This record gives sequence, C-alpha cells and structure tokens, in this order.
Amino acid sequence: MRMVFECVECGAHYLPPEGMVYPDGPASPVWCADCQAAKRAAGLREDPLLARVALASARAALARRAAEAEPPARSDVRPSRPPASRRARSGPGGVRGKLA
Repeated sequence: MRMVFECVECGAHYLPPEGMVYPDGPASPVWCADCQAAKRAAGLREDPLLARVALASARAALARRAAEAEPPARSDVRPSRPPASRRARSGPGGVRGKLA
C-alpha cells in the first residue's frame, strides 16, 4: 500500500511516487504536483515542520489501513462438512463399502 496525501493548498488527495521523487525534483508531502510547481515558480518552499507532520500522519494512516486489512485469526476451525450420520452409513452404499 502507498501513502495518500492531501494538498494543503487545494485540498486534493494525491498519490506521490513511492520514492517521493518526481522527474523534476523531490515530491512534497504538503502540496500536490500542480500546487508544488506553482509554489516553486513563485519562489516559495514548504514548511519543514508541516512536511514532517504530513509524512507522520500519512504513515499512521497507512499502518491503520494495513492493520484493518488483515483478517482476524480463526481460532475455531471446523471441518467443511459435518461427519456422516448413522443413517447415511446404513443402506446399500454402506454395506458395499464394508464387504469389499
């Protein structure tokens, strides 16, 4: 699973590359690619504290989703079919099985 971020500027959810690197530079955990390009063109940089908080919250959400995705351990494992009853073992089929 990958981390999903929410852009602080426009509110869009985005999925940056796994290495957090775009072809033109590092990915921002604060801004989406469009807002990041606009901020870079305006000469603004992201707040390092805000970036750390965004990364920490994305990692926590990823861990929470991974924990929810794991099925609970089954402690009561039962056979797929119930055992054959005495009535099911009696009759011609049961007798043939015993004679052979």
